[in-house]
Amino acid sequence: MELERGLVVIVEDERAIAELERRYLSDAGFGVHVSPDGRSGLADIRRLSPVAAVIDVGLPGIDGTEIVRALRAEDNWLPVIFVTAYDDEVDRVVGLELGADDYVTKPFSPRELVARVRSLVRRATGPSTPAPMIVGLLVIDNAARRVRMNGTEVDLTTTEFDLLAYFARHPGRVLSREQLRSAVWGHGDYGLSRTVDVHVAQLRAKLGRPNLIRTVRGIGYALRDDT
Repeated sequence: MELERGLVVIVEDERAIAELERRYLSDAGFGVHVSPDGRSGLADIRRLSPVAAVIDVGLPGIDGTEIVRALRAEDNWLPVIFVTAYDDEVDRVVGLELGADDYVTKPFSPRELVARVRSLVRRATGPSTPAPMIVGLLVIDNAARRVRMNGTEVDLTTTEFDLLAYFARHPGRVLSREQLRSAVWGHGDYGLSRTVDVHVAQLRAKLGRPNLIRTVRGIGYALRDDT
């Protein structure tokens, strides 16, 4: 077994699925804690401070979206992967808008789930470029993983931060959705065509500058370098 990579909290009420996730994540070197319902899951995340959480959407007590809503309201930007039985784009978009970083649909490959958890944790805790990136009024501190817009700090999820940082490394350049999915998520399209669109909309709203990231119709997006 590999050296432990940190604790992952699984919030899942289906015992067989929870055990499958636990076994594969444990074999990959993660510590794992399983919570069987939404209320205990939220309490365990607050208590244990894990490096990531894998949360079922349809939970008894409070559902997965309510857990993430509560965490984000507390400025807790823990990397979160939603697991759902519904292959519905509307449900996925809602989850992403609430601050989930990724999504898998049952039935899923446990190896793929482990790969996605690894990717999220690596991005959130891995080595960063120490020098801040400055694009106009936007300052991105890679070492501290903090963003300031016109001097005001902006709270971002792990994926939102990585997406903005990728834009900032290519100011003014038009980047396709495929390029962004590959560079930021690392495993192409999840079957959700609006993944990038939702995260761009979230960045525009949080940064308070709707025109900072411009849409290039039929291609993708570009970060304005004249902010």
